[in-house]
Amino acid sequence: MSDSDNLQLLRRDPRAERIARNRLHPLHSTVAVQTVEVRGPSGLLRKNPHSVGFIGPNGIKRIDRLKGNAVAITGRRNAQSRQEVILPLHQVSEPAFTIVVVPDMVGGRLTAHDKDILGQAHQLARSMEAGVAGEGAVMAVVFGASKEDSFDKAGVDRLLLLDGAEYGGYCPEQQVAALEQVEARIKPQYWLFPDSVHGGTDLGSRLAARLGERPATQAWQVSAETTICRGAGGSIDITRDTPRLLMLAQECANPIDETRHEALLVEWTPVQAVLPELHDLGQVAVDPNAIVLAEAEFILAAGNGITNWDQFHATAKVLGATEGASRVAVDDGNMPRFRQVGASGTWVTARVYLAVGISGAIQHMQGIGQCDKVVTINTDAGCDMVKRADLSTIGDAETVLAELVSLVDAYRQQASHNQSAEKEGAKDAA
Repeated sequence: MSDSDNLQLLRRDPRAERIARNRLHPLHSTVAVQTVEVRGPSGLLRKNPHSVGFIGPNGIKRIDRLKGNAVAITGRRNAQSRQEVILPLHQVSEPAFTIVVVPDMVGGRLTAHDKDILGQAHQLARSMEAGVAGEGAVMAVVFGASKEDSFDKAGVDRLLLLDGAEYGGYCPEQQVAALEQVEARIKPQYWLFPDSVHGGTDLGSRLAARLGERPATQAWQVSAETTICRGAGGSIDITRDTPRLLMLAQECANPIDETRHEALLVEWTPVQAVLPELHDLGQVAVDPNAIVLAEAEFILAAGNGITNWDQFHATAKVLGATEGASRVAVDDGNMPRFRQVGASGTWVTARVYLAVGISGAIQHMQGIGQCDKVVTINTDAGCDMVKRADLSTIGDAETVLAELVSLVDAYRQQASHNQSAEKEGAKDAA
């Protein structure tokens, strides 16, 4: 046997190498785990530094040099972090002045925009306290039914709840009449509204016309002396004196996160019902997929873990959710490009974001950073999306979605039965 018979030819798989270089390829995970020696053109053994470690939830690569021995330490740290932090209580017994905030309260809860405005109100209060003997209070005026239970952590010192039947639906005339009553009784130093499509701009403009004030719109930098507003579609800044009535842009200030507040309920004699000239005929039913992702409040997003796409589309229709997708699902051709969620797609601000089969790449996690509640269905209990989610279900996506649809159908049938029983009872009583 000659020496040439002992020689082994090193054969390369160009396709496997291309897949290994593309982390978004569907087969990347199967190729990356293969411990194949990689040699350079000179025959030297090459090491891949990118294969060492893992990407954490914040996008930073982590290397476990303790070889798994840090599990006990991490468990103790997690147990400590789960303990609720008691924030100091901020109390204003006799306010020297009052700043009134009228939040949007979309869905009966404070939005991120509302919390930014409450933070701005406290900044104004602190700047005014330097020249006034005493502290100022921030009062929130809330119309309609409220589901919010964290007014104290959002920075509300006084809370005025106007939840009568006359404040249900779209009733700007009734709301303005109530705000005029607040103006007459409390005489607030400032009025703050969110400059948004959810009603803040409309209500603030109506009140400004009634009070004869020249409001500041799209205000994003406010002090007691000057206000900077965005103009010309956000391309220029306009500086002016700070008026009494401000309609503030998103992220105008940081929300309150270091103190708790009293959120004392204000006793109030409601104003008499106003004869409206506008009549609310209810909400108009729209196709959820006709809503752009950036404005959708409920998103059902699919990732690489979805195999039954017909079931996914049917589930979105039953839930009334807008469809979204990860980049992998889009690159594979399962969803159109405009449905992509993430830093390289659309940044979303949904009230509820339901992620199915999405592991949680850093670009995707950035795109859902402003979502209020994140729910995930995944088979991997250790993925980044599960760590980010407020509620996680570990299991097969197809099985969980089928059970979810059956529960929704049962709930709707029960609700329909209850409505029929109530109508029959009303007829019998009549």
